[in-house]
Amino acid sequence: MLEKIQKALTIRSSTVRELLAEALGMYILMVFGLSTVAQVILGKGQYGEHLSINLGFGIGVTLGIHAAGGISGAHLNAAITLTYCLLGNLPWRKFPAYVIGQFLGSFLGAASVFGIYYDALYDYTKGNFTVTGPTATASIFSTYPAPYISFPGAFFTEFLATVMLLLGVLIIHDEKNNAALKGTQALMMGILVLGIGMGMGMNTGYAINPSRDLPPRVFTAIAGWGTDVFTAGDHWWWVPLAAPTLGSLAGVLIYKLFIDFHNQPIPETRNEKEQTVVETCTL
Repeated sequence: MLEKIQKALTIRSSTVRELLAEALGMYILMVFGLSTVAQVILGKGQYGEHLSINLGFGIGVTLGIHAAGGISGAHLNAAITLTYCLLGNLPWRKFPAYVIGQFLGSFLGAASVFGIYYDALYDYTKGNFTVTGPTATASIFSTYPAPYISFPGAFFTEFLATVMLLLGVLIIHDEKNNAALKGTQALMMGILVLGIGMGMGMNTGYAINPSRDLPPRVFTAIAGWGTDVFTAGDHWWWVPLAAPTLGSLAGVLIYKLFIDFHNQPIPETRNEKEQTVVETCTL
């Protein structure tokens, strides 16, 4: 009976399987990440601090990659998916499925955290969900620039943080260079995101990922925060889409110019091949 149910539920389309994998991986990432933000803000600092948020997202990234990595490669980031398509590492026909999966998982993750902390949200805000002000809570779900930072400065922060993300991704996975040990890549990715949050999170909340920022923003607009989530911060909402995309492309370009283009296997000459054969025979 169980085998029949399993057979009936088994999805044979690789594209659909990849969509579901990206959705689950993103859901795990978002639940861990957003719940730590919620606990820090709603707990008024008594149940965590900025480092807690960094750790939460780092753990979420690690577990999300373990969940989806063997099926979709665990992009968990629309900017990375777009970059892979532009480089020819992923067929363009798969791009919509990857992004839909990421957005679905992110949206559901935000909804889950909202459900977990609804009572705390209501108690903290007295039922008035706002984007700015002393009891603002929209930043639990999406990122917003700090009041002191200029718009260009905030854009550059997101751009550079994503450059560092892509450099880290390529360093960790480059088998031609000093790649991370097999089986440790997911952990190293989590540490990478932890480091970015610890060093570059103050200005903008380090979105570095359109799939992490836009779906929760749409959710908050629906769940009671209204359209202010799109107008706050001088219409900040588009920056976590554009800056990470540009940063992702720039990160790949930098790595290729400084490392990858020059780190190709050197073809053996005929004399070297003959020498290798002689040495082998001698042994």
